[in-house]
Amino acid sequence: MTTVNLSNYATLTPNNGISMDMQDQTWPAVIFDPLLEVRENQVFAIGQIGQTIDGRIATVTGQSKYINGPAGLLHLHRLRAVVDAVVVGIGTVLADDPQLTVRLASGANPARVVIDPNQRLSFNPKIFNDDGARRIVITKQGAPYRGPEGIEILYLPTEQGRISPAVILQSLADAGLRRVLIEGGAETVSRFMQAGCLHRLHVIVAPIIMGSGRPGFSLPAIDHMDQAQRLLVHAHKLDDELLFDCDLSAQVQNKKD
Repeated sequence: MTTVNLSNYATLTPNNGISMDMQDQTWPAVIFDPLLEVRENQVFAIGQIGQTIDGRIATVTGQSKYINGPAGLLHLHRLRAVVDAVVVGIGTVLADDPQLTVRLASGANPARVVIDPNQRLSFNPKIFNDDGARRIVITKQGAPYRGPEGIEILYLPTEQGRISPAVILQSLADAGLRRVLIEGGAETVSRFMQAGCLHRLHVIVAPIIMGSGRPGFSLPAIDHMDQAQRLLVHAHKLDDELLFDCDLSAQVQNKKD
């Protein structure tokens, strides 16, 4: 496990501290190079979850600000700064009204994307703030979406009321957004993981035990422990929090095969 020096973390860029050499196994290259080395016509998706030691991401009422401390939040903003788009589900927007901007680190704001297949959004959320970043709604085909001026709408097919994660990623790639952060919530990250669409997963564990609350993952039930997913993981210490950098690329390849 490596201990991360956060003193210059907020200003890291590919030209200032982040390597683009895939053979470089030092930190922070080992964390960020997979995102930076995305080839033309390739899509790279990384999921992010911030949770407690006992695997909770919010209280039973949905309150989650903030489980992670300054180091975990800084890492999240660093991730936002190196991707093309950050994606959340409609539930996260309704519950938290997040900004999804880069405020704690250097770098441009990514495109902000909300998955809203059933058009539940009935207010003007912060992600629609016009700050120069692209703002995108992904919704189902056949139902015109009425949103603020300047919002891009991607109409995609649904199956049982849901839009396939693979279709979402391909549509974003077609729109020029190939490095994608799936930021939440738990159901959205879990759906992309279950579909074999996450190349990487960052789980930041805070030194908190809640004892109750909403779980970090929502996956189908299993009967035996040998059905559980055992992941290839590198651990990094971020002050008093732990970052588990999970390599899921084999799952992506298995889905393709």
